Amino acid sequence: MTSFGILFEFLNGMIRSISLLRSKSTAKVLTLLMLVMLCISMSVHKFYVSVTSIEYVEDQRSVQVITRIFIDDFERMLQERFDESIVLARQDEAEIVTYYTEKYLKEKISISIDGKIREFVYIGKEYEDDILFAYLEIVDIETINTMEISNTVLFELFEDQQNIIRVKINGRNKSFILFKEKAKGVLNF
Repeated sequence: MTSFGILFEFLNGMIRSISLLRSKSTAKVLTLLMLVMLCISMSVHKFYVSVTSIEYVEDQRSVQVITRIFIDDFERMLQERFDESIVLARQDEAEIVTYYTEKYLKEKISISIDGKIREFVYIGKEYEDDILFAYLEIVDIETINTMEISNTVLFELFEDQQNIIRVKINGRNKSFILFKEKAKGVLNF
C-alpha cells in the first residue's frame, strides 16, 4: 500500500471514530489533531528533481548547458559513490569534489547532435542557496537538426528522481521530463 493509501485509511478510521463520539469538544479536538497530522504528512514528502537548461548560441558555435541539482541530494550521491567525508558548499571544499563532479556529470549526461555523440567541456560549478549549478559546454557546433539528450543524474539514488530538460535552439523552446523508465529524449529542429 502506498503512503497515500495508508494515510487515507488512517483518516477514514479517524472520521468513523469522530462520528461515534457524543462529546462535541472531543470530536473537535480529534478533528484538529487529524488536520495537523495531515499537514505534517504532506510537508514531509520530498521531491527529487534536477533542471538542465540547454541553449545553442549560434554566434559562439556552442551549446551551453547549465544543470541545477539540490546540494543535499548531490552531496549524498558523492558520499555514497566516492567518499563519505565529502561536504559541499563550503569555502574550504576539497579539490577532489570538482574532479568527482565532472566525472559524474560526464557519465550521467549525454548529448548527441545530428546522430553524433558530442563530448562536453566541464566549465565549473557554483552554489546558490541550496542549489548546485554546474556549467558545461559543447564547442564547434555549426548547425543542429536533431538532438538526443540523456540525463540519468541521481537515478541510482532516488527511484522517483525526475530530470527536467529545457532546450532553446534556433529560437525555439522545447522541454520534457526524464525519469528512470524514460531517461532519453529526442528533439527535431
